Amino acid sequence: MARAATTSDAFNAIAEPQRRDILALLRAGEWPVTDLAQELGMSQPRASKHLRVLREVGLVRVREVGKQRLYGLDAQGLRPIHEWVGGFERFWNGSFDRLETYVQDLKQTQQQED
Repeated sequence: MARAATTSDAFNAIAEPQRRDILALLRAGEWPVTDLAQELGMSQPRASKHLRVLREVGLVRVREVGKQRLYGLDAQGLRPIHEWVGGFERFWNGSFDRLETYVQDLKQTQQQED
């Protein structure tokens, strides 16, 4: 089966670790591409390519300020990922609840043995 293009959806776009790093930086606010590239230790053209992919799937927006383009997070594009991960969150919460019960039972058993 052929792999989907990275620009087809948010899931494919964030499969690339450097794109996730870009999104993490953009949580704090807008960045120009040159600063993003420098912060992540990559070339400006490489950062631009990653930003283009993120923009095409709706995870990043761009705003022009004079001659500079500022990139910012468009969190609405993360909704499908958030909804998908939500099912796993319920799984993990249930697992942590069971772990908490187990730990409490162990503590209670230890107290009774002391």
